[in-house]
Amino acid sequence: MGYMTDERRMIQETARAFALKEVLPVANRLDPEKGDIPRELIQKLADMGYFGIVIPEQYGGLGLGVFEYCLITEELARAWMSVASIIARGNGLSAGRGMSDAQRAVFLPRAARGEFLGAAAMSEPDVGSDLGNISCRARKDGDSWVITGNKYWCTFADGADFLIIIARTSDAPPGKRHLGLSMFFVEKKRGTLPKGCNGAPIPKIGYFGWKTYELAFDNFRVEAADMIGEEGQAFYYATSGLETARAHTAARAIGLAQGALDDSIRYAGERRQFERPISDFQAIRFKIAEMATQIEAARQLNYFVCEQIDTGQRCDKEASMVKLFASEMAERVCSEGIQIHGGAGYTTLHAVERHWRDARLTKIFEGTSEIQKRIISDRLLGRGRN
Repeated sequence: MGYMTDERRMIQETARAFALKEVLPVANRLDPEKGDIPRELIQKLADMGYFGIVIPEQYGGLGLGVFEYCLITEELARAWMSVASIIARGNGLSAGRGMSDAQRAVFLPRAARGEFLGAAAMSEPDVGSDLGNISCRARKDGDSWVITGNKYWCTFADGADFLIIIARTSDAPPGKRHLGLSMFFVEKKRGTLPKGCNGAPIPKIGYFGWKTYELAFDNFRVEAADMIGEEGQAFYYATSGLETARAHTAARAIGLAQGALDDSIRYAGERRQFERPISDFQAIRFKIAEMATQIEAARQLNYFVCEQIDTGQRCDKEASMVKLFASEMAERVCSEGIQIHGGAGYTTLHAVERHWRDARLTKIFEGTSEIQKRIISDRLLGRGRN
């Protein structure tokens, strides 16, 4: 029996129809303007239950697996990767890592309804893959913590309903820089930055639909109750869900590549040169065949990874493999899509250009390609985590 069941096919087809009808026209209109995802579209995503795909039913979610999460993600990314990404701002709370049962009962139902979406303030100007090097500090002041420092690459900081902030609350022991970091969960008013936090959008070449911020925390006060989990253990909370995050990124990359392929097939049938559609030429046909093969290889590997996650099997190596392969593949395939479109592909008139810009980012976030190679090689050579 294959991975796809009748229920999964129905979920996939429903997401595909939604993406093509509700997301793609909005993306084609707003991405060239660098416009934000409309709240109306966010509400439609909420109505479909897409913010609570993996949130348990007891908290108002759909209670589905990472497999279904990635099926839906892929279809949304075929239209606009930013929309495929924003659903993680609800689903990302599904595990409630570090949260108490009482906190889960409060926050997860709101997230599942799309009423409570967050932004993560983890990276810093000098900190990306190396979370252990975080320098933003939180010092204890009575019953509160006071946070001071800078954060970078905080997407959706303005539109979010809460911020997850990782700051250093104590010095790390020698050789254990990952210790001494704590996680804070801070509610805020949507559309604004909280008092004591200033920021500005970072200029980007893609990933439009929402803004990505550089933030400065200046004596930013949070209550002791805002700390999630145990003091000093944030590194483990932040990294414990990486397999799901990397499968989600692979699904986004696959969706982008599939969108580029679909557009290229259609364009090749319509575009005529030398009195023939360009799909008649072997050079174009071979490009399409290679694009489709690479996409399907990535898709099947991601199906395997999702199944491993959902059945509780260890797959950190395989999750890194699919994130690496799918993101590298997506950039190649989308570039080939532009080549098939010729000069028209280098304009904002076709979505293939958007897919190419966004595909380039998948090689960077959720761990760069270089980090994935490090993880894969460490596991193969018997180094690192056992």
